[in-house]
Amino acid sequence: MENVITEVSKYLIILLMMIYTFSCFTVFRKRDIEDQKNVLRRQIVLMLFMNLVAYTVLFLQDNDMKKLMMYGAVFLFIVVVQILYRVIYRKGNMLIVNNMCMLLSIGFLILSRLSFGKAVKQFEIVVIGMVLSFIVPVIVRKVKILKDLTWLYGIVGLALLMVVLAMAAISGGAKLSIEIGGVTFQFSELVKITFVFFVAGMLREDTGFKRVVITTVVAATHVLILVVSKDLGSAVVFFVAYIVMLYVATKKARYALAGLAGGTLAAVVAYFLFNHVRQRVIVWQDPIAVYDKVGGGYQVAQGLFGISAGGWFGMGLGKGMPNIIPVVDKDFIFAAICEELGAIFAICMLLVCMSCYLMIVNVSMQMSKPFYKLIAMGLGAEYAFQVFLTVGGTSKFIPMTGITLPLVSYGGSSVICTILMFAIIQGLYILREDEGEELERKRKEKRKKSKKPPKQNPPGGNGLSGGTGYREKTLEEKIQEQTEKSLNW
Repeated sequence: MENVITEVSKYLIILLMMIYTFSCFTVFRKRDIEDQKNVLRRQIVLMLFMNLVAYTVLFLQDNDMKKLMMYGAVFLFIVVVQILYRVIYRKGNMLIVNNMCMLLSIGFLILSRLSFGKAVKQFEIVVIGMVLSFIVPVIVRKVKILKDLTWLYGIVGLALLMVVLAMAAISGGAKLSIEIGGVTFQFSELVKITFVFFVAGMLREDTGFKRVVITTVVAATHVLILVVSKDLGSAVVFFVAYIVMLYVATKKARYALAGLAGGTLAAVVAYFLFNHVRQRVIVWQDPIAVYDKVGGGYQVAQGLFGISAGGWFGMGLGKGMPNIIPVVDKDFIFAAICEELGAIFAICMLLVCMSCYLMIVNVSMQMSKPFYKLIAMGLGAEYAFQVFLTVGGTSKFIPMTGITLPLVSYGGSSVICTILMFAIIQGLYILREDEGEELERKRKEKRKKSKKPPKQNPPGGNGLSGGTGYREKTLEEKIQEQTEKSLNW
């Protein structure tokens, strides 16, 4: 009976995920605001029901009440987040909130399958991050001094990276994090945010050659420290974010092409300098050939075996063997999802990630101030490329980089900083709504003023009206009339 329930449940989970994903791209085709809200509410129901089915399957496999308690915690988390956003930030983008909750719930689910203890710990960290995130939109909207702290962002970012380089222990061949009071911090995740703010502050007004050179030197220093620490995945994310922001700020393709050429050259140099890089390239070329070697292709090969074993519909929750993949809860969680929930579910999850990125780009394109526009574009580039690196490394499309899947993989620093990134985007979205309302208010005031009847001259007037009360319009009135016509258009 349990096998039958598991087999049926995997198709139901996929169906619910497909409906949710489809609504992510169709919600804004609804012209009526109330219709859009109804779609967003249905997404919440789909999310909660999908998790109910999944956690019920996990419970039936071992009769562990902790699994149902975990579902209760996830249910409460999603409901509370939705209510608080609607109460505190009525102008917020609820599609981004829904997608964030969906990706977090997928992470909780697959971690509950892999290691329940880590799932509980991840949940606690996410709650802390979510509490912090409710403060961020207020800061983005109200604290105008943010754009003037450019060099503070750069100095703090470089200092944090230097601390990791000097004090971090080597893990997996790289210096990634330090431990303080029993708690591990990966500072490069936080520096992703300060780095974007620094570049945006430098390029918000002046995009001359001198300013570009200075910004490039500081950005290259960030990347160089990460390369020396052998945190190559984060180095690539920083590099791509900078190239995107530089092109958006300057609109000059030659800068972007020069950056890509420099990045390519740096990658070749890194290949010859670091054995760590050469080993990953060898594994990428043929993981089976170095399957048994230390630091060889075992991890990548097992990930590929898991993806292929799952097929389109997956083996069902609890029916696969994802735990045999090394570091499956971090770098290779995408392989675990493919193995047990199927490639269709995994593709839908990636489309949800794409929906988040498209919303971020939309926010960036609508911002009127260059500083905020660049922040949104930089954070969006970091998020999208991190997803690409994770999925590409797991599927052997590119060499493995050791990057986690945002909001899904296990890791406190990564999940908290990603939540804060989404909160910053929410703050920018709300700021854009505020600007739109203020512009509309000014337009209405102009319309009211322009509708006042012009003063008439008394009979005899100015000698041009022939005593009929007509007078020629002044220059000011002509300008006002032309402005009204433009606004109506």
